[in-house]
Amino acid sequence: MNARHFASLALLSMLICLPGGVRAQGFAGLGSDAEGFQIPKRGTMLSFPRDHGPHSDFRIEWWYVTANLQTEDGTPLGAQWTLFRSALAPGEESGWSSRQIWLGHAAITTAQHHYVAERLARGGVGQAGVTASPFEAWVDDWRMTSLPPDRGDQLDNVELGASGQDFGYQLNLSASGPLVLQGDRGYSVKSLAGQASYYYSQPFYKVSGTVTMGGAPVKVSGKAWLDREWSSQPLASDQTGWDWFSLHLASGEKLMAFRLRDSGGGYISANWISNDGKTTPLSGDDVSLEPLRQAKVDGKDIPVTWRVRIPSKGLDITTNALNDQAWMATSTSYWEGPISFTGSTTGVGYLEMTGY
Repeated sequence: MNARHFASLALLSMLICLPGGVRAQGFAGLGSDAEGFQIPKRGTMLSFPRDHGPHSDFRIEWWYVTANLQTEDGTPLGAQWTLFRSALAPGEESGWSSRQIWLGHAAITTAQHHYVAERLARGGVGQAGVTASPFEAWVDDWRMTSLPPDRGDQLDNVELGASGQDFGYQLNLSASGPLVLQGDRGYSVKSLAGQASYYYSQPFYKVSGTVTMGGAPVKVSGKAWLDREWSSQPLASDQTGWDWFSLHLASGEKLMAFRLRDSGGGYISANWISNDGKTTPLSGDDVSLEPLRQAKVDGKDIPVTWRVRIPSKGLDITTNALNDQAWMATSTSYWEGPISFTGSTTGVGYLEMTGY
């Protein structure tokens, strides 16, 4: 066992022992007690570029990019880049005294293959972190970095790169619309009990770049979606996981929708995003998320085909996974992959399902 492997195992053990680690309540312990950490408060105004950076007094946060791509011959594929921060305790300290643990996930999904890689790092020693301005998020040599010119928002133009066994990508993301505040001006409720997070997105990225699989680089283009979220107890104790959709409609409109599964069936929320970034928050009474088909994935029954209905918007679509087997076999495993949809409109998007 080399030193790097040993360090990764040590960090994984620390993650499991986190307050609310993977053995605690809900998916990945996100429903466990948040004592000592800050809790999101309704009415707090998000501020940029400050809130592009880390929030060390909150227990968990992520910088999450999903991209629906196609090659020059029209072959579809998807890319994921995620950086998670988890805190052992509130606050930040320098060097090896840092209380922050960083975890990176990267993936490429085609109709035939699902490539996955994971990186673990300790904060405070330069191996991983985030700076707000100029914006940069990194773990080892995986990076998401703002590009000049720096007029406008720090996330308007970014470069994204990661690699793993048999795959890699270098992508340029350029925003054609504004940042979108989810929920109530960035305050996103996750349960009837009132659990919540701060949550905003950049769903208007246009993408160009290169994906490498099996040593062969190919040019790609498409659409991408960034989610930024932080909290200390985003789930209720009886919520076992979620089903989350980010959809690019043929009209140019966007839809974010999620279902938090619990003993009563689930808590649903959504946000309809117009071409110019204006939002219409939607409640569970407005939205129907119905699983239609399951596939056996890693020994589990995973719903890979869904019907999504929003009568007030005339939306009635059926989603289909590009690859049923898009399983993230990481330290905390979940399903994540590109989807397409047909029905009242067409388009592409991403689906994430946890806790199965």
